Amino acid sequence: MAKLTKNQKEAYAMIEQDKLYSVDEASVLVKEITKAKFDASVDLAVRLGVDPKKANQMVRGVVTLPHGTGKDVKVLALVTPDKEAEAAEAGADYVGLDEYLDKIKGGWTDVDVIITMPSVMGKLGPLGRVLGPRGLMPNPKTGTVTMDVAKAVSEVKAGKIDFKVDKTGIVHAAIGKVSFSPDKIAGNAKELLDTLNKLKPAASKGVYMKSIFMSSTMSPSLQVDPKTV
Repeated sequence: MAKLTKNQKEAYAMIEQDKLYSVDEASVLVKEITKAKFDASVDLAVRLGVDPKKANQMVRGVVTLPHGTGKDVKVLALVTPDKEAEAAEAGADYVGLDEYLDKIKGGWTDVDVIITMPSVMGKLGPLGRVLGPRGLMPNPKTGTVTMDVAKAVSEVKAGKIDFKVDKTGIVHAAIGKVSFSPDKIAGNAKELLDTLNKLKPAASKGVYMKSIFMSSTMSPSLQVDPKTV
């Protein structure tokens, strides 16, 4: 077993073993136990009582974090010429169509989110093998395929994220940075958890939120009490 560093030992010493923290408590402590020299991301991992293999128990959605993600999200708007101006004005980092489709075919994927229009989706189909594994394929369910391109770009820039339960039944999401105040971290966490609660599948029986862990890029995990959500 690898030896813990001095900072790691100090971080673990600040955590009460077997304690279930409230969202507010965890949001304060995650800042205190993070010793990274960079602005680490704060993440939530939520284990749900669902079977992702069954279509009627798939949990997927979007949420706009009230305090943003703290990340400069790079947005590519793949739109027709008549939509280019509004996409650019809304803050898209890259705007165009055929030239970017060619770049993607060549392996370029240096963006975080791609927003497009229904009429363009047919051109994106052949690029699924490039975009799919990177989570970049636009989807109407996440609001990234729309005629209201400006609104979609603005929402993503403001902190809109999409999430999907993985094959083990866990939803992972970045909810901010350790430089955020505890109130902002807690506010973003609660918004995500409230959204997940609203998406509970009718076919899901028993306990829905089985466990919640909050951590930063370089910190141990803090277990959050699902009953306080």
